[in-house]
Amino acid sequence: MEATFYNTKKKRKRSLKSLAILAFITLLLFSLVVGCSSSSQSKTVQENSQRPILVQGPMPIEAEKFAQRLENVKKEKSGTFEFYIGTVDNYPVIVAKTGKGMENTAAATAVAIERYNPIAIINQGTSGGHDPNLHVFDIVIGKRTVNLGSLKTADRDENQGIDPTDWKPMDLMASEGSAGEDPNAEKIRYYQGDKDLLAAANAVKDKYTKGKVVEGTIGSADVWNNEVDRIKWFHTKYGTSVEEMEGASAAQIAKAYDVAFLGIRILSNNKVNGGEYNPNTAAANQDYVYEVVRKYISMLPSE
Repeated sequence: MEATFYNTKKKRKRSLKSLAILAFITLLLFSLVVGCSSSSQSKTVQENSQRPILVQGPMPIEAEKFAQRLENVKKEKSGTFEFYIGTVDNYPVIVAKTGKGMENTAAATAVAIERYNPIAIINQGTSGGHDPNLHVFDIVIGKRTVNLGSLKTADRDENQGIDPTDWKPMDLMASEGSAGEDPNAEKIRYYQGDKDLLAAANAVKDKYTKGKVVEGTIGSADVWNNEVDRIKWFHTKYGTSVEEMEGASAAQIAKAYDVAFLGIRILSNNKVNGGEYNPNTAAANQDYVYEVVRKYISMLPSE
C-alpha cells in the first residue's frame, strides 16, 4: 500500500509539473500572438511611408460613401470609432466614422493622429444654414471654424431671468488659468483652415454642380439650434455660415498636434430661409470632398 501511494504521489507531482510547464508555454504563445497582432497593426500604419490624409464623417451617411470609393481597404476599430484604411490615386487615405458630437470627434481625432500620423485632416458632413444667402446643397469651405458652445453667461442673481443674447464667448485655450475669471478669455477663438487644403478645395469648385461652393465660417457645438433669432445672433456675432456638432473639436485637436485641418460642410437645411432637410446632401458632399482629396494629393511633393 505504501509503495502504491508513493508511486501515485510521484505521478501527481509529475502531472503538476507538466501542467505548470504547459501553462508557461501557453502564456508564452499567447504573448507571442499578442505581440504579432500589435506589430501587424503597426505594419498596417507603417507599410506606406507616406503620411495619410484623414477624412472624417460623423454618421454612416456622412462617411461610408467616401469609404466605398477607397481602394485596397482595410477596416480597423478603436473604441466606437471606425477607420477605413485605403488609397486614392495610390496615396493613403483613411476615412474615420467619428460618431456625433464634440467629445466623440475630439477623441476620434486624437486616436487617429496618435495611431496613423496623418498629414492632413478634413472634417466633413452636413450642417444647418445660418446665412440666408445659402441654400440646401450649397457647400461651405471652412476658412474658419469656431466653437459656438464655449460661452460664459451674464452675472445675474436669482429671479433676474435668463438672456442668452448677453452671453459672452469664452476662449478655453486663452490661458492656463480659469477661463471664467480671465478677462483675456472673453473672446472668440477661430481655427483657421489650412491654406493648402483651402487652395485644393477652391481649385475643384467647378466640379460641383448641385449648388455653389463658398468660403465661410463653420460653427460647432453640442447644441441643435432651431430658434431663428438665436441662429441670426450667431450669424451676426460670430459670422457663422453654418452650424454642425463636430468640426471645432477636430480643429482644436489638429492644432494641438500641428496637423493641417479643413472643415467642409454642406447645407442639409436652412431655417433662416425655409430650406427643408434633404439627406441626399451627405452623399453630394462626399463626392465633392473626394475631388478635394484628389487635388490635394496632386499638390503634395513627390518623394
